[in-house]
Amino acid sequence: MMDETKPRIAVHKFTSCDGCQLAFLNAGEDLLALAERVNIVHFAEAGPIDPDAQVDIAFIEGSVSTPDEIERINRIRERSRYLIIIGACATSGGLQALRNLASAPQWLSAVYPDPQHVASLDTSTPISRHVKVDLELWGCPVSTRQIIAALSALLNGVDPTVTNQKLCMECKRDQAVCVMVARGTACLGPVTRSGCGALCPQFERGCYGCYGPSENPNAGALTTRFAGLGLVGDDIARLLLSYHSAAPEFFNTGVRWLGSGDE
Repeated sequence: MMDETKPRIAVHKFTSCDGCQLAFLNAGEDLLALAERVNIVHFAEAGPIDPDAQVDIAFIEGSVSTPDEIERINRIRERSRYLIIIGACATSGGLQALRNLASAPQWLSAVYPDPQHVASLDTSTPISRHVKVDLELWGCPVSTRQIIAALSALLNGVDPTVTNQKLCMECKRDQAVCVMVARGTACLGPVTRSGCGALCPQFERGCYGCYGPSENPNAGALTTRFAGLGLVGDDIARLLLSYHSAAPEFFNTGVRWLGSGDE
């Protein structure tokens, strides 16, 4: 029997790949320990289904990309005391926000023989565009450590803290060689927030910007440096207009490079 004195938790999916929900499941034993402190009343990926339940904390994965999702996120907000959005899709629109750069009806017509049957908005937007959000956890996917830390803080009556410092700080702390300085590899580390453990630079690859824009990102100056490394306009644009294409800090600079040839 469910202990009604425990906080009630829900995990909801919107337009997404489920990767951020897997961050919960990947917690393994930590998730089992967590389940002893809370009642998980809705989490379709793990079993419990009660999408309209009143909860203390709701986690949201995914962007708003359909008319139904607009109604659903408002309903969830009304039934949740504290709302946390997790991952690139929920925080900035995700990869599917690439549709915002073009004509969505044309895309649908090119892919589906009967696009009139597809209920889809012309844009993919972050959850914060539609309802009040209490906490944002960025990443593609979000890290298990972030989720457990935020939830543990709330259960202990402490406001969760998140960092938006630049990924370069993680590289410095881990004594990773800067791939851009040492190898001339384009890297979004100087404008991307930390949280992933500088995984790509640790393996001598440039950062792809999975964790979204950092504090005070100077994307314009960085892309000028990319041009100095030999990248052409569309190559530079693709680096910024990927996981977080709808984030203004990346979008505004990225679109300036689209179709700019060898500039």
